[in-house]
Amino acid sequence: MTPLRAFVEFAGWFAAASILGAYYLLSAGKLESRSKRYQWMNVLGAIGFVVNSGYHRATPSVALNVVWFAIGASALWRNRDRDRDRDRSR
Repeated sequence: MTPLRAFVEFAGWFAAASILGAYYLLSAGKLESRSKRYQWMNVLGAIGFVVNSGYHRATPSVALNVVWFAIGASALWRNRDRDRDRDRSR
């Protein structure tokens, strides 16, 4: 296995573990949907799936995970603005 192929496969397995872990922790009540940790797990998972799916030319999966990434990144951005506004009001 080439180093590139190993990286791509690692990215896919990391992505699966990250997104499934986030879902499990959310479902178990250990994380909140607006938490940074939950959103980062989804964003990093989406990036890993984009890498893996792109390499394997699975276009629908790439498209899904680009949107998944955008949703998570948007949530992190909104939370950052909300946290900044909260800190200013103190």
